[in-house]
Amino acid sequence: MVSIAAPVTLVRPIRRIVVRPRAAVTKLLPPVVSFGLAIGAWYLVSMVLLGPSRRFLLPPPHAVFAESLANPIKLEVMLRALAVTAKVAVSGLAVSAVLGVAIAVLMSQAKPIERVVYPYAVVLQAIPVLAVVPLIGLWFGYGTAARTIVCVLIAIHPIIAMTLFGIQSVDRNLQELFTLGRASRWRRLWALQLPAALPSIMTSLRTAAGLAVTGAIIGDMFFAQGRPGIGTLLDNYRARLQSEDLIAALLLAALFGVLVFALFTAAQKLTVGRWHASGR
Repeated sequence: MVSIAAPVTLVRPIRRIVVRPRAAVTKLLPPVVSFGLAIGAWYLVSMVLLGPSRRFLLPPPHAVFAESLANPIKLEVMLRALAVTAKVAVSGLAVSAVLGVAIAVLMSQAKPIERVVYPYAVVLQAIPVLAVVPLIGLWFGYGTAARTIVCVLIAIHPIIAMTLFGIQSVDRNLQELFTLGRASRWRRLWALQLPAALPSIMTSLRTAAGLAVTGAIIGDMFFAQGRPGIGTLLDNYRARLQSEDLIAALLLAALFGVLVFALFTAAQKLTVGRWHASGR
């Protein structure tokens, strides 16, 4: 009996040690391969498809790194501008989250409010922001406030739409159970509707986070008063044909967007990952 049981106790730890690295490799391999393919395609376009006289249109990765990202002076300027853009994006996302959830809750509590307000939310999404930017500048100036408003205009619609959808998608049996218990409107909202809508709210915030970064960059490009953001640098680099600096700034802005998206993905897993499929 001892000789049979001993190998069994030894095999389990070995399996755990072997399976975990395999799972990690399986999870990391696709993004690593896709990143390598993207760099390869970048080199192919820059070094093969573009001639030397046109290579300034898309400098190769090593040139971007050597000329911009490895230059501490240029990198410091870009990081400071990115910090300004990040502050605007976070402010715009916070305002969008508060207003979006509040508007969705109001619409869910009264059909007349939904019929009046929701068409304006759709119109807000349909109108190109670039067409409204000149009016925003005339009304609110050309500083940080105008940049934040651009973020809100871009990011608020998914929060309104998905929060309203989550509240209205509560199970009918649970609604009837609260009705039998004579729950008040506030009690029903706080104890049933908002918890049930939490997966939709978190998904909308994850979507709106990327849109807020885009709105902050657009605001930087059009509202140049105050400290320059990363969008301001992008516009300056484009005008001066500084291709290496332009691509480096784009990469930093994209990296910031990915980090914000990853942050809200982690927040979604922490809040709803244990009981809802959207957070797994």
